[in-house]
Amino acid sequence: MTDYKTTVNLPRTDFPMKGDLARREPQMLAEWNARDLYGQIRKATAGRPRFVLVDGPPYANGAIHIGHAVNKILKDMVVKSKTLAGYDAPYVPGWDCHGLPIEHQVEKKHGKVGVKLSAAEFRKACRQYAMQQVESQREDFRRLGVLGDWDNPYLTLDRRFEAEQIRGFGQIIRNGHLLRGYKPVHWCLDCGSALAEAEVEYADKMSVALDARFDIVDPQLLYQKLDLTPRAQDRDQTVSVPIWTTTPWTLPANQAVALGSDLTYVLVAVELESGPLILVLAEGLAEAALDRYAARNATTLATFSGSQLEGLMLRHPFYAREVPVILADYVTLDAGTGAVHTAPAHGQDDYQSGLRYDLPVENPVDGRGVYVPGTALLAGVHIKDANQRIVDLMRESGHLLHTESFQHSYPHCWRHKSPLIFRATPQWFISLDQNHLREASLAAITDVHWYPGWGQERIAGMVAGRPDWCISRQRTWGVPVPLFIHRETGELHPETPALLEAVATRVEEQGIEAWFELDPADLLGEAAHQYEKVMDTMDVWMDSGMVHHYLAKARPELGYPADLYLEGSDQHRGWFQSSLLTAVAMNGTAPYRAVLTYGFTVDDKGRKMSKSLGNVVAPQSVIGSLGADILRLWVASSDYSAEMNVSPEILKRMADSYRRMRNTARYLLGNLDAFDPSADAVPVDSMVAVDRWAIARTTELHRELQSAYETFEFHRVYQLLHNFCIVDMGSFYLDVIKDRLYTTPRNGLPRRSAQTALWHVAEALVRWLAPILSFTAEEIWRHLPGRTTGSVLLSTWHELPVVMDDDIDWKRLLELRDLASQALEGLREADQIGAALDAGVTVFADGPLRTLLERFGDELRFLFITSEAGVRPAGERPPDALAGEGYWLSATPVSSTKCIRCWQRRPDTGQAAPAHPELCGRCVGNLEGAGETRRYV
Repeated sequence: MTDYKTTVNLPRTDFPMKGDLARREPQMLAEWNARDLYGQIRKATAGRPRFVLVDGPPYANGAIHIGHAVNKILKDMVVKSKTLAGYDAPYVPGWDCHGLPIEHQVEKKHGKVGVKLSAAEFRKACRQYAMQQVESQREDFRRLGVLGDWDNPYLTLDRRFEAEQIRGFGQIIRNGHLLRGYKPVHWCLDCGSALAEAEVEYADKMSVALDARFDIVDPQLLYQKLDLTPRAQDRDQTVSVPIWTTTPWTLPANQAVALGSDLTYVLVAVELESGPLILVLAEGLAEAALDRYAARNATTLATFSGSQLEGLMLRHPFYAREVPVILADYVTLDAGTGAVHTAPAHGQDDYQSGLRYDLPVENPVDGRGVYVPGTALLAGVHIKDANQRIVDLMRESGHLLHTESFQHSYPHCWRHKSPLIFRATPQWFISLDQNHLREASLAAITDVHWYPGWGQERIAGMVAGRPDWCISRQRTWGVPVPLFIHRETGELHPETPALLEAVATRVEEQGIEAWFELDPADLLGEAAHQYEKVMDTMDVWMDSGMVHHYLAKARPELGYPADLYLEGSDQHRGWFQSSLLTAVAMNGTAPYRAVLTYGFTVDDKGRKMSKSLGNVVAPQSVIGSLGADILRLWVASSDYSAEMNVSPEILKRMADSYRRMRNTARYLLGNLDAFDPSADAVPVDSMVAVDRWAIARTTELHRELQSAYETFEFHRVYQLLHNFCIVDMGSFYLDVIKDRLYTTPRNGLPRRSAQTALWHVAEALVRWLAPILSFTAEEIWRHLPGRTTGSVLLSTWHELPVVMDDDIDWKRLLELRDLASQALEGLREADQIGAALDAGVTVFADGPLRTLLERFGDELRFLFITSEAGVRPAGERPPDALAGEGYWLSATPVSSTKCIRCWQRRPDTGQAAPAHPELCGRCVGNLEGAGETRRYV
């Protein structure tokens, strides 16, 4: 038996079957860094249209988690796809470096400011810690395959950044948006500082809920307002307005009781355990309230609207204070009594009511949560102990109607997870309304493209309903609020803009210490004693919110506004909003043309990542075992508009999917062995028809992928690519051309035609994969014909040749193949054949389909990968033929001898040439003659 193995053109490539990503990726990353691939890309793309994605800075504290990985990978896929699409798309990473979490880390080691370290030493330790965290996170981000200007990131602790932030702050002041107010803010007792809205999260809390009565000072005035003559037994009865609250500790600051102007109220005479009483209750809540009070013999004396009691005076339940009845639209029938205890120092709604009714804003609670000296009955008591004290006080005075435990959603500090309080303190605010910032911001939102579209409504609702932005913090590590205020009038120094520029210049040279160590006389001269130097620091959301301003000044090549901001969905209330407000306050426009947001990562059961649940997926672990490209593929495959599910099992499936795509690439490369596209490529018009189909399908897919990349639909990119590799290539094209690639002459037209198509597919595929599977695409690139150096990331989308319509209904033919597979499987199950080449297929059809199949002639068998194939009139079909849409098909075993070279069973096997007794005539011609001709398959 002659060995014909060397005459078969089997695939040959050095591209390994196994990815071994965890080992190979670091080597490739080291090469990228050594040759400054990012710098090469910048040079190669210089002069192209610009696309700028501005990096929302992660916080410089702690190891990166799966959310960080999603963030950076999504951004990298955007930047790389834009580069391949012909843009100059720089990526400048950044970090948020000031603020409380870093302070806490330093406090753990050194104690609070003044214990072991002075304020200056403390800030130095914070800076050192932040830089350590930046370095650690930077290495992890680079390991993800994210390309960027990692050696020159922006850091909010850089002196230039801090200086530009102060200059931007000055512009906001010049535009009339700064406000100093004594108003309630979210206050964290653990932080010892005010918090911004974006630093607040909500969680369930168990509180003390109580009903307390505020007695009406002059019941006769009530009767007059209601035009009601009291019954004889009621003339001397106490009339009370009960309130219901879950924050009894705020009652010392009470200044009013609010009713709903359009709500209906009832005056009810009742018998309580303590005696008879007349109560004012909302009609819709009266029954539930009276049940709580165990009231008996309830009699309704009058029905009226809340507006009728406006101005009526009430007695505070345990202070010698009279407070008015006011009207407010936040009074609802959701719970309580329809009367709301109002303390302007302890709530935003309360504060607004206080402004409307000119109520005192008296805050008796200090920053530690302790009642200040002089607070009657409660001085020196911590609010956590005050609720019970107040319950006891009102029980003693007879004003307590009911008390119980109550679970409800309550604001918590997002860092400490501890309950917050509202307390009025002097703070600096960016006013949303005093100079139309809210109105201008809402208008700017409409000029932005939001991905997904619901993002516009989400942020618009938040901006429309948010209070003024409290930007001051009582902390040590942060950019200062570098203002001088007059000690008597509280007014800003009249030269504030010039003073801010002078401070910014000093900060640019010396850092933020330039302000904290500044002697006011150095700037104010003899007037220094008249002014107080503000020692507050800025909210860190001002830091990150000023990134657009800093980059426009320090990196002008990036331009303004940015083309895209991309962050998690929580940033509608965070960075998207802080950036919007600062940009509109400074420039009157949004800092971005488009905003893309993605959902949170959850496990395969939809649960949040939690150490206690044991479902945390650490990116470092995934990279160390499966490789960064598997993590990148998971990100691409996930529909980020919703929650993104991840688990070890999901990642294992991703690894399987990756292997299928890698194997497709390997098959392409293996069959391009020794192919030189400059010398061996076949003109489109001379190609075999199915090869033209492959190029046409690749072109069609390219348009779909371009569209998906342009709209950042990476999950659609993944689906299209995966389907192309598995279905179009694996299940059809690569299957039907194997015989031609392997058995026809090495340099013959049939094989070169197929190789030309494979080359175009490979050149397109490597680029499609590059934004997602960056390491793997680079590896493929190095094994492509003619590629020894360079990078796929220095290229642009592959230009595919134009293919004219062949007038071949390939969709119909693919349907025929599916039906043939069913017929062949039936023979296999009946043990009549082993492989498809042991069978023949006959199609029974009339009309255009029959005409088309007859055109294929003897090549039809290559379409079905059978040894024989033919077409007959539909009327000749046997009863057991499988039915398609207007055609029928049957398969039968073939008894001819098998050719040991092409494995087809042909009648002329062993008869074509005495020297080749085991070959079919086709193989003999391919070995010794001019080779076969192919037109269709």
